Amino acid sequence: MMAPDAPDFGAASDGDGDRNLIIGRGRFVTPSDSLAMLAANAHLAPGYAAGLKGIARSMPTSAAADRVAAAKGLPIFETPTGWKFFGNLLDAGMATICGEESAGTGSDHVREKDGLWAVLLWLNILAVRGQSVDAIARDHWATYGRNYYARHDYEGVESDRADALMTELRGKLDTLAGTQVAGLSVAEADDFAYTDPTDGSVSRNQGVRILFDGGSRVVFRLSGTGTSGATLRVYLERYEPADGDLDRDTGEMLADIVAAADAIAGIVRHTGRTEPDVIT
Repeated sequence: MMAPDAPDFGAASDGDGDRNLIIGRGRFVTPSDSLAMLAANAHLAPGYAAGLKGIARSMPTSAAADRVAAAKGLPIFETPTGWKFFGNLLDAGMATICGEESAGTGSDHVREKDGLWAVLLWLNILAVRGQSVDAIARDHWATYGRNYYARHDYEGVESDRADALMTELRGKLDTLAGTQVAGLSVAEADDFAYTDPTDGSVSRNQGVRILFDGGSRVVFRLSGTGTSGATLRVYLERYEPADGDLDRDTGEMLADIVAAADAIAGIVRHTGRTEPDVIT
């Protein structure tokens, strides 16, 4: 798909069709960007001509959709990871489109993620706009700015080491705001908690967020803390405004965020790893 003579559009899904990946000639669209671009263009499809009621994303997903919601005057919901939180919002008529960084996207036509629907909506948008995936992505970033984004997974970390990292990190949250780390200014630091607007239930300790001035951030979460070890997931995001550097290499643009993440959490010191096992 990166060759000059590649097809105009490509899409992939998993076995049961609930996830999706979008790629055009010369342009891979991250799941976070795909959610934002679908939300920005959904009105071009007949089923969404009346507009959206709201947009929802999981907390680790980039804030690209937030920019669209703000520009269109729509509510944006930042939820914990887990489709049940989206389901509540969809059932209550509070959100129309939702998605997560792990390639799940959905709408209020069904209470589950629907990868086939996402691909069809992309095809509808491409047909109406008459542009390539790359052109749509570039137009989107020129309008809303770009959220450079990656997830670094450190797999099989000894559970006591992983727990020590998160405990130490949570212990310094109250002192991080206003500090400088790797050339970045920390605006806010917290352990994400969510109050479900549909039933008032509260979900705490959903991941540590470090928010920097200018809209960039890093998120830390643990998963699989069993006898086989834990996976430390580090979500890295740098926001570039519409008049910023919009066509740079993602790794280069995230280098200072990566450095800040290690300086704050001591990833190398705690895990003994100098590189993640998986980058997505």
